[in-house]
Amino acid sequence: MALQALQSSGVTFRRILSHFPEELSLAFAYGSGVYRQAGPNSDQKNAMLDFVFTVDDPVAWHSKNLKKNWNHYSFLKVLGPKIITSIQNNYGAGVYYNSLIMCDGRLIKYGVISTSILIEDLLNWNNLYIAGRLQKPVKIVTMNEDITLRSALDRNLKSAVTAAFLMLPESFSEEDLFIEIAGLSYSGDFRMLVGEDKTKVLNIVKPNIAHFRELYGSILQENPQVVYKSQQGRLEVNYR
Repeated sequence: MALQALQSSGVTFRRILSHFPEELSLAFAYGSGVYRQAGPNSDQKNAMLDFVFTVDDPVAWHSKNLKKNWNHYSFLKVLGPKIITSIQNNYGAGVYYNSLIMCDGRLIKYGVISTSILIEDLLNWNNLYIAGRLQKPVKIVTMNEDITLRSALDRNLKSAVTAAFLMLPESFSEEDLFIEIAGLSYSGDFRMLVGEDKTKVLNIVKPNIAHFRELYGSILQENPQVVYKSQQGRLEVNYR
């Protein structure tokens, strides 16, 4: 699976993960604290580390995490794990975030999502929030052997390539492709029109071409419709 190319054994990430309940089907780190981004606010060393934790049983996981990390939660902690999980599953993108947490000497933010909701998003792009994160380079800190989840992760990447092809001519560069892919999850985001940095996608892609290539290289090589000239960084697609 292409996503395995970005697995990380980074000590920093694993030390942080040790502060949380172990029952994770997938945990990954993402954002400017993990991969360098261009632009004026690109201080990677001091950037907040962003994580997503995928769990099979959110109620059980939040119950354990409340015992270990009570202070991570807002006032909602007094309502208990069932209410927290209900809010997580039924509002927004199906993710519950705890933010501005000091953990092992680093400022972190972490989101919790159920495995089933993530799989639905990966396969159907219900909201393209976490699925969109996973179309860009991330650091996989841990992942179990769930075949359904792994297949959905791979399907999400292949779908991103197919969608990007529809917005490109028959011949284009790797950078063109990766910019289209990275922009998919922002295409309906009002913040990209008002208030957000409109060069955000370019700032993500340009310093990380090699990481995008790791993530998508095998998919492009195996696609029978694609002539992938990796040494030249060029692609040709036969739409017939």
